[in-house]
Amino acid sequence: MPLFDLTEFFKLSSALNYNLSAASLNRYTVLMYIIGNKRLVADETSDREQKGILMEALGYLFNAYSEKRRRLGPMAVLHPLRASAIFTRFLDDLSLVNILTLLFHDILEDVKPGQFDVQKWKRMEEQLYGLMQRMDQGDESKLMQNLLCLTRTDRESYYQYIGRLLDNARLAPELVAVKLADRLDNTLDMRIDLEDALARIDFFETIFQVLFVTHFAGYRPMMEHAPTTAINGARRLYQLFKNAVLLSLIRQHTPPAGQQIVKGLFDAVSEASLKEAQRTLIHLMSYHIKDLKDQRGLLLEAMQYCYSGRSDLVTKPDGSQLLDGLFSTYFRHKSGKVRNKHLDIPYQNKPLMLQASVAFLVIFLSFLNDDKYYIKGISASGIRAI
Repeated sequence: MPLFDLTEFFKLSSALNYNLSAASLNRYTVLMYIIGNKRLVADETSDREQKGILMEALGYLFNAYSEKRRRLGPMAVLHPLRASAIFTRFLDDLSLVNILTLLFHDILEDVKPGQFDVQKWKRMEEQLYGLMQRMDQGDESKLMQNLLCLTRTDRESYYQYIGRLLDNARLAPELVAVKLADRLDNTLDMRIDLEDALARIDFFETIFQVLFVTHFAGYRPMMEHAPTTAINGARRLYQLFKNAVLLSLIRQHTPPAGQQIVKGLFDAVSEASLKEAQRTLIHLMSYHIKDLKDQRGLLLEAMQYCYSGRSDLVTKPDGSQLLDGLFSTYFRHKSGKVRNKHLDIPYQNKPLMLQASVAFLVIFLSFLNDDKYYIKGISASGIRAI
């Protein structure tokens, strides 16, 4: 499937959700769907043994996430299952450790003893210990190292966390691909819709008409404005910011040659982010900034800003340009509470959100167009205005 396609993502989610909702859950069916019916190793006995370990891992996840939900409401266990499925779609040769790394990548952050009664926690610990006992000692050690590298500590900023992960990836390059698969799933999992908002529209033709065609009546959506969800437009833009940070840091660390899966997932995250910026822009033009003259003025102003190279930098707010200070003012805060307060500002400022969507379009197109592109001012120590 095109890994950045939202419609295909909905299908993947539906298929997994349908199997998880069955009265009698068949872990083997779920596993084979995740790994695309591939073998793990050539030897049939070893392949069966490794798939047995993965089915035990699924059983643990179903118990650990049974009461948890994603921010928009779906079962939380869908996230590691989808991320694993996305990862395996890129590979012909699968690895037990890599799949377990994807399945378990969030458990050190998400699964805590205080969330369960004592007996259930004890059973879960025994289940996880039994699974580890079935693994080769070297594989078990490798898995634990991977999970520690992928777990962000309370003291770390997002930049420090990604920097540490990339430092460790020099010895374990698959960690970069795992993190990209995680971010790709998070990027696609920001909407609950029956259909992609871009499915029935030619985005770039619409923008062209706004800018150049005198008799264009403006784009009119087919549906009324949907109710606001837990992830509003400003919070979606923050997720695109996180992607821009991740991709910029990866570019600066230069992934090892030969990691084709990293290149594929890097481009998929860029494409998915590009599409999300398009959805946000079309939404704003459909429901919030409807006047064509206003749309045209904001687009042209954003074009001049981006073409000047300012969108390639972390900038300070200067009071004259809406986009100056976009990263350093609204997105940089480590505290979720403080950040959400700052995100309320662009959410109330629709012209800023429209121009921010344009800036993200340019940023992710630049990642796709130029193998050496990254945003200046982003480093593992944080962001610094240039």
